[in-house]
Amino acid sequence: MDLTNAPKNIPSDDVAQKSILAEVVELQNKLSNSNAPIELKEDAMRTIERLERMAKWGNYSSEFESVDKYVDWITRIPWGALSEDNLDINNAKQLMDSTHYGMDTIKNLILDYLAVMQLQKMTGRNSSNIESNMANLRGSSANAPVLLFLGLQGVGKTSIAKSIAQSMGRKFARVSLGAIGDVRTLRGTPRHEIDAEPGQIVKALIRTQSMNPVILIDEIEKASGNAGLLNDVMAALLEILDPEQNATFVDHYVDHPVDLSQVFFICTANNLGGLSAALLDRVEIIRFTSYSDEEKEVIAKQYILPKVLKNMGLTQEHIQIQDSVWPLLIRPVGFDAGIRQLERNIATLTRSAARQIVGGHPTPISITPENVKEYVLPDQGPLS
Repeated sequence: MDLTNAPKNIPSDDVAQKSILAEVVELQNKLSNSNAPIELKEDAMRTIERLERMAKWGNYSSEFESVDKYVDWITRIPWGALSEDNLDINNAKQLMDSTHYGMDTIKNLILDYLAVMQLQKMTGRNSSNIESNMANLRGSSANAPVLLFLGLQGVGKTSIAKSIAQSMGRKFARVSLGAIGDVRTLRGTPRHEIDAEPGQIVKALIRTQSMNPVILIDEIEKASGNAGLLNDVMAALLEILDPEQNATFVDHYVDHPVDLSQVFFICTANNLGGLSAALLDRVEIIRFTSYSDEEKEVIAKQYILPKVLKNMGLTQEHIQIQDSVWPLLIRPVGFDAGIRQLERNIATLTRSAARQIVGGHPTPISITPENVKEYVLPDQGPLS
């Protein structure tokens, strides 16, 4: 702290003490003006008052940093902030159809859920009456279903979750469990420990600034293979996802119940290995099947190609792909369950065509089975 401009008649220690006390007052104001629960405010305020007494007696230490960090985190949590749901079923169906082909089972489940929410709103079930409050206290699976999307990589599990959030008008956050080896990643680290901070679930709420976002817990089966650590992670997930428990989820850093009952949780997994029976009992498993060649061709023509062309600043007037070329792009070497390789092949093709266009090649460029080798490398898949 620079004290060169301090008044000559005031000792530098007094200036430092006043500066510290001013920062303490700033922390108190920040906490008082937040929407944090009263009990949490009172607990944090007692910590700040203790810090103030230490500063007055000249025993100020690095403890200020941890208190300042804690107050900053708990005041950033969007306590009570809910984004308004878009419950228009027709709008949701149109939006999901525009981003994903097929997947009727998943789409119908989401539309059913929106219909229930719409009926609840119309009949006033979400009003602040005693019955509604009791339902919130004990949790309700009707309010927040937990879906587990099960399928091979590349079949659209993550992207449909994003579309669900968009169709509902909710914020979206993704939490990946790939190889996490510590349950504190989810539960947070107690604030008295070094490098303490909240867990990923609370951070997701902070990122979205909403208490009712769609949170995607990705690769749920890829948590640590260590049996003890995996059991800890599964137990934490059970509390996070169980509608009977998640209204009072306690993050170890915040050390106060955080209501997750309004969050729409979606999980993804490639297989069910490692998942506990208790956890599977709390979720609705939706199986994603592999795409057929016919479905892939529709997806490639109607979804992937327009998106790739738009990203590259091109249109379908610049590149024309003959129908007989699509089987070569769809089956790189053998059968592929997802569409990622197909998307890579289309992107490679359009980049090659874009370079020719920049070089002065007349448009439209026509892609045929005879010249496709010029645009897609043989060792990339289709012609290997």
